[in-house]
Amino acid sequence: MKAAVMMAAVACFLPMALALATFTEKDNCDRMCGNMSVPFPFGLDESCARNSDFILICNHSFSPPKLFFDEEILVFDISVVNGTISIGIYISYDCYDPNGNLLDEAYPDTSFTMSEDGHYTFSDTRNKLTVFGCDTSALISDAAGTFGCGCSSYCREAINFTAESACSGLGCCQTSIPKSLRTLNISMNSTTNYESVQEFSSCGSAFVVDQESFHVSDYKLPVPADIREHVDSKVVLDWVVERNLSCEEAKSNSSSYACGANSICSYFENGQGYRCSCEAGYMGNPYVHPTSPGCRDIDECEDPRQHSCHGNCKNKPGNYTCDCPFGMSGDGKVGCQISRLAIIAAAIVAATLFIIVIGLVLFICKKRAKERYFRKNGGEILKHQRVKIFSEAQLAKATNNYDADNKLGEGGFASVYKGRIEGDVLVAVKKPRDVLVRKTKDTSKDMSLDTHDEFLHEIGIISQVNHKNLVKLLGICLETKVPLLVYEFIPNGTLYHHIHDKRSTVLRLWKNCLRIALETALALEYLHSLADPPIIHSDVKSLNILLDEKYSAKVSDFGASILISPGNTHIADRIQGTIGYLDPEYVTTGELTTKSDVYSFGVVLVELLTGESPPRRAQSGEKINIIQSFISVVENRTLLHMTNFEASNASEVREIEGVGLLARRCLIYNGVNRPTMKEVAEQLARINKSLWADQQNDEETQSLLDEVRGDSLWTSISEMNKPESIDLSVFDIEAATSSSGI
Repeated sequence: MKAAVMMAAVACFLPMALALATFTEKDNCDRMCGNMSVPFPFGLDESCARNSDFILICNHSFSPPKLFFDEEILVFDISVVNGTISIGIYISYDCYDPNGNLLDEAYPDTSFTMSEDGHYTFSDTRNKLTVFGCDTSALISDAAGTFGCGCSSYCREAINFTAESACSGLGCCQTSIPKSLRTLNISMNSTTNYESVQEFSSCGSAFVVDQESFHVSDYKLPVPADIREHVDSKVVLDWVVERNLSCEEAKSNSSSYACGANSICSYFENGQGYRCSCEAGYMGNPYVHPTSPGCRDIDECEDPRQHSCHGNCKNKPGNYTCDCPFGMSGDGKVGCQISRLAIIAAAIVAATLFIIVIGLVLFICKKRAKERYFRKNGGEILKHQRVKIFSEAQLAKATNNYDADNKLGEGGFASVYKGRIEGDVLVAVKKPRDVLVRKTKDTSKDMSLDTHDEFLHEIGIISQVNHKNLVKLLGICLETKVPLLVYEFIPNGTLYHHIHDKRSTVLRLWKNCLRIALETALALEYLHSLADPPIIHSDVKSLNILLDEKYSAKVSDFGASILISPGNTHIADRIQGTIGYLDPEYVTTGELTTKSDVYSFGVVLVELLTGESPPRRAQSGEKINIIQSFISVVENRTLLHMTNFEASNASEVREIEGVGLLARRCLIYNGVNRPTMKEVAEQLARINKSLWADQQNDEETQSLLDEVRGDSLWTSISEMNKPESIDLSVFDIEAATSSSGI
């Protein structure tokens, strides 16, 4: 009573619960019969089956037990998914003796009948009427005689079906059966009672069989002994859960609706009723009963063979998704392809990695090269000296990466750039160019230097000198193949600029010209007399004389300088210097001495006095020898006609003439007859001192100049070596031209 009340209450609120209660399955329902499973709606008793039509019999007299459709019909298989049950039906045999009489054991006519209102019909898609024999015909019909069909098989010799794959009509034939068939009658006959084939066949057989389990190669022509073997034919029956109901009608009555959750209803025409099946993505028993889990979700990702996925599989209720891996596109269930964006991204990543790797390699190589150059350039020794060592990056930053706007000038081996270090300290950075000077084959006598040697040589010279009129070396960079030199910045350019730029007013005053000449002479005197060992500059020219903020002279560019022992000379196998400033004796003999610098200084004095550049061409293109012209005017005592300025008084005239006479002595062809730089500096100092001694009268000045004129020059002009006038053409020699800004 309580159970009935409970069922009524549930039915009021949840109609589906009533369906569960109506077909309640006892917990002790046996769902196995031997090796056969008995799924709901089938059962072995009324309480475990949906209704009586689904009750099956488990015969325990067999070992293992066998499942039967009724008392005699054996059940081979039950499929809830396909809505089928496979049973065994007797095979009809039509056998005769040699006299043409039907054997007593033969049963050529058989029938199988199911209820017209039942749930079962013969499957028209799975079953076929099959006949074996050499003079055999069979007819199939229903109980009402509403249809009839059949086939006949013939043969004239014994047939071996082992190699056959289908019934062809020769010893075997087949024909289809109609839909909605619930009764089955088979009738057999032989036109000659097998008399025409008695020698090899006296029997025929006919049966309905499931085509999925039928293989003609498993059969042979029947013989009388087959009758006694009682072999069943496997036949498939279709079943529906309810007869004469459409799905819409069934759903309208939820109390008897058989389909459970996650299932769908489908009308089966052959059975004239409806079936239940699990929705796509679900599997299990779709029919409602309490102990069944019903249709449960299929995890497609666990069965990649059945549910293909070429990417990342993710299970969903009733379905699954398959996303292509990162960088690929398409339908993962069908196939994935590398996406265009992935290709582009991969190319970008690969290019980036390549650039990074190349950058790292170049960085490491550059770092190692810097370390190698540092050691090669003597960094281990120089870092312990007074000179400051800069990094390549520091100098690049100081010069704004060697911007052209910071370029001060360039020479034969290097360019000079203005830079700013340590805040506001201005420097001049001498950066080598990739210019190589050819070396001689005899390396033991090689004094011509390549760019690297030129700079190392300059470092060696400049690091040994210290004079206020010599450009100071502030530091070096040893991380490059050729070292970078850092000099003090000289702001007012070169003497050459002020001589030849008409806008410059510095040299319009004679006292400035004389002071600059004296300062230059003092610097060269220091190199010749006070440096240890003595140094021959070997490239004295107005371009290598710089003017600082007070317009004091600073001699620069020691790339071609030579260290010598006191009193010695240097024999060069290659002439090095600047056209117009070269000592003609050095050009002729290759012998470089301190007197070679004296000659070059004499040319600078000529430039100061005349404002003309030594290597000069007339407008017609003809070469003009300024030195020869200068010597002539000095000898003719007409120097004032050639000077670059006008003397302010008679005292300056005498001073200019004195400096002209001194320049003439410096230009003597034979070096032994030239004064030393010490003598030159002393004479210029005397003239300069008289220039600034405003308190002294003109007589003292005249006395000084008379002393200068008393020099042997005036008395020995006619005795000078003749080669000087002969070898004036030496200024046409092609030599390395230097135009450094330092």
